Amino acid sequence: MTSNTPRYGRRTKIIATLGPSSSDYATIKALFDSGVDVFRLNASHGTQADHANRYRILREIEGEVGHPIAILMDLQGPKLRVGSFKEGCALLPANGKFRLVLEKVEGDADRVTLPHPELFAAISAGTEILLDDGRIRLCVEQAGPDFADTRIVTGGTLSNHKGVNLPGAKLPMSALSAKDKGDLDFALNLGVDWVALSFVQRPEDVLEARELVGDRAAILCKIEKPAALEELPRIVQLSDAIMVARGDLGVELPPEDVPGIQKRIVRLCRSLGRPVVVATQMLESMVNSPTPTRAEASDVATAVFDSADAVMLSAESAAGAYPVEAVRMMDRIVRKAEAEPLERHKADEGFIPNEADAITAAAGTVATALEASAIATYTISGSTTLRAARERPSMPILGLTTRFETARRLTLAWGVHPFHTPGPDITDQVEMVERASQAAVEAGMSHLGDRLVITAGVPFGTLGTTNSLRVVSISETSSP
Repeated sequence: MTSNTPRYGRRTKIIATLGPSSSDYATIKALFDSGVDVFRLNASHGTQADHANRYRILREIEGEVGHPIAILMDLQGPKLRVGSFKEGCALLPANGKFRLVLEKVEGDADRVTLPHPELFAAISAGTEILLDDGRIRLCVEQAGPDFADTRIVTGGTLSNHKGVNLPGAKLPMSALSAKDKGDLDFALNLGVDWVALSFVQRPEDVLEARELVGDRAAILCKIEKPAALEELPRIVQLSDAIMVARGDLGVELPPEDVPGIQKRIVRLCRSLGRPVVVATQMLESMVNSPTPTRAEASDVATAVFDSADAVMLSAESAAGAYPVEAVRMMDRIVRKAEAEPLERHKADEGFIPNEADAITAAAGTVATALEASAIATYTISGSTTLRAARERPSMPILGLTTRFETARRLTLAWGVHPFHTPGPDITDQVEMVERASQAAVEAGMSHLGDRLVITAGVPFGTLGTTNSLRVVSISETSSP
């Protein structure tokens, strides 16, 4: 698989969710052509057969265009919901009383089933309970192992199976439900490149998922629970990438707290060299409108200014009336924001460099000083290329690898143009220079006489080593 589509002009990557509005070949191809780098399959919606069909179409397109396409399966996570009501819904008046019970009952204005014993284990007097994405707020006055008597702080109409959030509690439950484990097995057998883990609360959640996933896919952890913020550095270190999932995070935290937390998560991920995605409601109005609000455009641009690796579309591309237009708009906003003459700062807080990091930092400095056309990185696992992306250089990064799975996973990383080089692994410096030069020319990054900075690990084929830096000039023999 070569990679000759000139998509490297935009450094911040775009993730788009597939769904009812984007399930046929023509629409998915149009989404790719409009700039999507990673396609998200949402296990919370649709059937496994639906996702398998979308996966098949994506791999067909990948073969046609000769460019790696990453596919991410987003697991639903343990969804906590109330039971059903006798009349389908009930009005809960402010300052009234309402009881949550473990036993199965027909709900009414006085009580409803909460079929999650683990929640009652985490509830005590004073616990705040949010229902229906925070539209209804309860405060627990008395609780036991199978009930919670509450006062209605913010009232409203509550209907069947609405969601439940406990913002102040760390729940004694795994981030992987029985459904998630089934979806995970399906996704891994399908061959997805990334798995998104929902409702992560603690490092142990990541370790549990890693034991199941192994090296069959990379793990992206979604930060959407306040409890995760307490152990954020360790969670980031154990993950392959992080998503700032502002939907549930915005439900469980005051809205005014979310922007600062978003910046803190992005900064930490950049310091530790983990790709970070900003997601949820970025162009929400484009679900029904062909244009976004000015505030939404500013939201996307802010993520770009903060140097997030990727921005994501959810309902806009999955269920909206304008999926392709939403991608095109996001592409335009990102490119415009990246063109602004703003200085990019590395976020080195808490970062302890090693030899490989020093070599990669030097590559960026040398490439800037010599006005190199690109930085070429040789990688097996992707770590060398991710180190280069962490430096946020002004020139494109060519991620050369002999492994399909690595090339696909690298499509998520900022500024990286993944390039699969067919054939055996590199064995010597001469072959390294030849392949890198030819790939840079083929990708349209470099031309005759341009300088190219190359980093790699020597001896070749050794995982986790980046200890070599070369500067070469593109010669006539570099033409593919």
